[in-house]
Amino acid sequence: MHPLRFCSALTALLLVANVGAAAADHAWPTTAHETLAERFAPPDGYRRTAAPDGSFAAWLRQLPVLPGRPPVTLWNGQPKGNQTAHAAVLDIDVGKRDLQQCADAVMRLRAEYLKAAGKPSKICFHLSDGSLAAWTDWQIGYRPRMQGKRMQFVRTAAANSSYKAFRQYLDLVFSYAGSMSLSRELSRVPTVRNIEAGDVFVKGGFPGHAVIVLDVAERDDGERVFLLAQSYMPAQQIHVLRNPNDASAWYHTSDEAPLLTPEWAFAPVSLHRFPNRNCESNAR
Repeated sequence: MHPLRFCSALTALLLVANVGAAAADHAWPTTAHETLAERFAPPDGYRRTAAPDGSFAAWLRQLPVLPGRPPVTLWNGQPKGNQTAHAAVLDIDVGKRDLQQCADAVMRLRAEYLKAAGKPSKICFHLSDGSLAAWTDWQIGYRPRMQGKRMQFVRTAAANSSYKAFRQYLDLVFSYAGSMSLSRELSRVPTVRNIEAGDVFVKGGFPGHAVIVLDVAERDDGERVFLLAQSYMPAQQIHVLRNPNDASAWYHTSDEAPLLTPEWAFAPVSLHRFPNRNCESNAR
């Protein structure tokens, strides 16, 4: 492993229409026909929060889910040692190397959404050394080269905007970014009362961890519950987390209590959100 990498209301009619919509097209191969929203109904007394068309929240709800509750497998096809942590498995590839771990899975979903939404200028991530890897630079041929202790991007390849090139770009990000760089990338959400789909619980460190909020539902009094997903070490299928406190996949927490997941405990101040920004370019 590279030393730099380790491991967040519409009307009832509109909400139902959004949940029942056909699964979005996905650039990666998928055979599942059930979506996250179809698999996990909100708990009694809760309804899904508003998710405008084209939003990250709406896209996450349409993620494909594998049938039943299959075992989580690692990047090499072997079963994960802990098979008690998940409630479902997303139908999205892991890759062929031990790269797509915890923070990487979060960045994968964010990047896939932005690409699907036609927002390539927003796809970028800082690497652990502080340098910025932007998809729009990669498309036109910029590739990394280590200069001292910092990565530089130099135009050495032909332009290529294919999905294969996009996955190669993401593998570069996964190799040189992690939970620490991701935690610096995001903005802290002051209170979990405002939690939204697409938010991230993250502890930057060596090791650290990150899980992404896939969906949020709300009660009339404003209390919110949410679904979480993670990858872990070694790289493994992204899976919806089981709540270790009950039989549900839905979580709720407060600003005072830690968030307890099957394989990590997050401090109350761990909730973060992706900023809405356009990326700077390394192109000269």
